[in-house]
Amino acid sequence: MSTRVTRSALKRQADAENSIKVSKARRIVKNSENATLAISKELIIAEISSAHPMPPKTKRASKKPPPKSADVTKKAILVTNEKQSPKKKSSSKAADESFAFPALPAVVLPAGATPATLLHDACAHLIAVDARFKALIKRHHCKLFSPESLATIMDPFTALTSSIISQQVSGAAAATIQRRFIALFQDDDAAVDPPFPTPTQVAAADIPFLRTAGLSQRKAEFIQGLAAKFASGELSPEILNQSSDEEVLEKLLAVRGLGKWTVEMFICFGLKRIDVFSFGDLSVQRGLAAFMGKDVSKLKSKSGKWKYMTEQEMLDISAKFAPYKSLFMWYMWRVIDDTNIVALEG
Repeated sequence: MSTRVTRSALKRQADAENSIKVSKARRIVKNSENATLAISKELIIAEISSAHPMPPKTKRASKKPPPKSADVTKKAILVTNEKQSPKKKSSSKAADESFAFPALPAVVLPAGATPATLLHDACAHLIAVDARFKALIKRHHCKLFSPESLATIMDPFTALTSSIISQQVSGAAAATIQRRFIALFQDDDAAVDPPFPTPTQVAAADIPFLRTAGLSQRKAEFIQGLAAKFASGELSPEILNQSSDEEVLEKLLAVRGLGKWTVEMFICFGLKRIDVFSFGDLSVQRGLAAFMGKDVSKLKSKSGKWKYMTEQEMLDISAKFAPYKSLFMWYMWRVIDDTNIVALEG
């Protein structure tokens, strides 16, 4: 009995020892396999890295808000980009360079008159017709028909465009719009005295572009139409200067945006014609009424176009001062000192 127990115990002990040896063997094999796999992995990574090196790490951009000056910088960049990509111009530089205003012709004078004597002769005639002009002429010197003024003529396109811009707006507003209009066609924003755009430039510009100067839709259309007539040669300084007052009136009244008063003012102040009289000018009518001894303060409340004087009265009186009615008209503006014609005189 005891022998059997001993053998059974020895067998269990031997089985346990064998189990321990097997477990150790398995751990050794597993560790060996893991080591081999680790070495193989490192070798593979090294090979890939040598063939395709990784780029160096870079720091991420800060997500902090930009400084307050960033908006200013952004605006500066936008301005710079605008200058590099300028606003739409109405025509190419080559086209602009191909157009040049022709030399302006001399002022048309009455027979026997010269630029040096015109103003003197005209004043003498006014005084001879009505001696009261002597005091009026002494108070107000007319530079419009002086030798210095007669030596130059304003370009017709510039003068007529300026007249359209000035319609139904204040003098200050007209001056601002005209500066913006001129600036539309300038490459150099810093120019002190930029030139007026040519008819070719303006005719080629589209209406929305012209309106950015502050022009209304109709005024932009009028100016573009006027420019087209000058660009095509239908109108020119020579054509207008060689035409009579009546012919100039007819040619320009055919242009949209130019009324009779505007054209009459152009003939007088632009072409410097000496025998123009605008019956429709209310300030001239009022000045003439005051000059003839009427109480204009009482007439002011009347309605109608001829509230100060009738057309026939003005026609009869002004006829006496021919062929110097322009100077006569200029002095009718001066009879009442609050009449401002500085804008007309340019």
